[in-house]
Amino acid sequence: MIKEKIKKYIAQDKIDIVDALKMMDISGVGILFIINDDEKLIGALTDGDVRRWLINTGNLDTEVIDIMGQNPRYLHESDRMIANEYMLKNRIKAVPIVDNDCRIIDVIFNNKAFEENDESEIEKSLNDIPVIIMAGGKGTRLYPYTKILPKPLIPIGDIPIIERIINKFYKYGARDFWITLNYKKEMIRSYFADIQPSYNVRYVEEDKPLGTAGSIRLIHKKFETPIIVTNCDILIEADYDKIMKYHIEKQNDMTVVSSLKNTVIPYGVLHTSEQGKINSIEEKPKLSYLVNTGMYVINPDIIKYIPRDIMFHMTDLAEKMLSMGMNVGMYPISEQAFLDMGEFGEMKKMEERINNGFE
Repeated sequence: MIKEKIKKYIAQDKIDIVDALKMMDISGVGILFIINDDEKLIGALTDGDVRRWLINTGNLDTEVIDIMGQNPRYLHESDRMIANEYMLKNRIKAVPIVDNDCRIIDVIFNNKAFEENDESEIEKSLNDIPVIIMAGGKGTRLYPYTKILPKPLIPIGDIPIIERIINKFYKYGARDFWITLNYKKEMIRSYFADIQPSYNVRYVEEDKPLGTAGSIRLIHKKFETPIIVTNCDILIEADYDKIMKYHIEKQNDMTVVSSLKNTVIPYGVLHTSEQGKINSIEEKPKLSYLVNTGMYVINPDIIKYIPRDIMFHMTDLAEKMLSMGMNVGMYPISEQAFLDMGEFGEMKKMEERINNGFE
């Protein structure tokens, strides 16, 4: 591999986890090999390592050296020919090739050597899990598009956003979908009638806007399994099987899928003290947060806490559960794994990402 190309898989030990996730998003392989100031290999960091750290601590202000694996696997140039066998044996997707001073001279990948879920398991992992898609809003931020079409039917590429959302869950075995309707509901009904999908679609009609949680109380079915609830204007590129397993293993009552969000203040920020004195000037500081994506996993027994016939959002439900001491957890994903089409600028970004192979 050309030296310039392997740089995107290598990071210095002093970068923070936010920048590490950015590098993983760009490379698309979910792993970085960590080097010290002498450019010697000292560790490996995966997206799973970062996710576990965020779940356990919530701390974004951490250098990768604090959370990396400190005994990275590697091969010397003389062992290059056994790389694929080595990756298969050790269940890894990539292995660096190092010189006698343990400096990386190449990185070899074998994406087929180890897959965490084979296709048959992926197809079954959300079997019997109901998915509720909140599609009743007017989408006022996307006017005048939504004057003609309801937001769920706005095409991203050549496929409406709601169908893209369903296709992702369908890949993992979900077959039962509830769609909450209000604005231009007949158009949504007609669309699914025309395409005759191979999954089950049921409709929940609001007489008035009830928010992102209120209409769940209109579903006259007693659910026996955890339920996925999602907004109709987002795409999440993540392992849905892992999200569900995490929700169950942690015994959460609600799990909020969260995304890293980075914001750069495009000015020099003044840090001041009394009498208007400036202590320091911070040029274009970066702020990083974990934000709510609008996708949730909830246990069926919490539906009773949603009041009937009033505006009530999923965030209201989360706050109510927290006040009752219930388990509300989060499952973090990277910034690039979350697409939101709630506004024109974001919708254009979503189209560009899809055209560049987001799915």
